[in-house]
Formats: sequence, C-alpha cells, structure tokens
Amino acid sequence: NTRTAMSVGQASGIVLALAASRGCVVAQYTPTQVKNTVAGWGSADKSAVARMVQMRFGLRTAPTPADAADAAALALCHIAAQPFARSVARTRGVQ
Repeated sequence: NTRTAMSVGQASGIVLALAASRGCVVAQYTPTQVKNTVAGWGSADKSAVARMVQMRFGLRTAPTPADAADAAALALCHIAAQPFARSVARTRGVQ
C-alpha cells in the first residue's frame, strides 16, 4: 500500500532526524541483511526467520506476534554487525 509506505517513511525520517540531532548512533538494516544474517539466506520467508530466532534464543516456540520475531531478528543482526562496526570506527579514529 503506497499510503502506508509513505507514512512509515515519513515517521522513520522524523525519528532518524531527531536521533541525529541528539547525537544518537543509529543503525539500519535492510530486510535482506536481516534474513541473511539470521536465516543464512537473504530471501528467507518470515516463518524461516521466526524458526531461526526460536533456535538461536532457545525458545520452545517461535515468537509471536510476527513483529516480535522481526524485532528479535533485528537485534541478532545488530549484534552480528558489531565487530565490523567497531573495526570501521577504529579505522576512522572513532571509539
């Protein structure tokens, strides 16, 4: 839905601008990056990502609702990206 996409994009832009104005570091990941990091395949479907989140966190069942699995997958992706981010920061002289 185009209207929804525009609203989400505008809200995201506002949040990013406010975070930057406060000096917050913001990380963004594409759906393909998250899927590749968590499920090992950038075209994985939602159920595959949810199952991998379940396995990685040692849960009895996949997180529900689906947004909870998505949030957990984003957290896993961010954790996985940190060694690279620290390496880049060091080369730029940022701690």
